[in-house]
Amino acid sequence: MEFKTNIPIYLQVIEDIKQKIIAGTLPLGSKLPSSRELAIEYQINPNTAARIYSEMESMGLSYTRRGIGTFVTEDDRVIDDLKKERIEEIIQSFDEQLTGMGFSHDEILELLKEHFGK
Repeated sequence: MEFKTNIPIYLQVIEDIKQKIIAGTLPLGSKLPSSRELAIEYQINPNTAARIYSEMESMGLSYTRRGIGTFVTEDDRVIDDLKKERIEEIIQSFDEQLTGMGFSHDEILELLKEHFGK
C-alpha cells in the first residue's frame, strides 16, 4: 500500500480495512491479523498497528477477545453505515467535480440517465 504523506498512516490503514469489510473480503465476525501481523502486512510500526485496532474498536468496527484476537464486528448495521458513509463521500466528490466543470445538477441527472439507459 502506498501511503499519502498528508494523511496519518493509521487513518489510511483503517480506510483500507473499511473497504475490505464493505467489499466482503473481511466478512462479519472474521478474525483480523494480530497487531504484529498487521504491522508486517502494511509495513508500519507495531505501535501504529495497535492504535489502528484501538481506533477501530472505538468506531464499533471490531472487538477484541483477550487471548484470542481481534475480530470484525458482527453488527451488520455498522456495515450498512459504512456503505452509506462511503456512498456519500463518492457522491460528494462526483458532485464537486462535475459542478466544478460547469454542469448544473439537472444536467448531471440527465447525464446519469443517459449513462444508465433510462
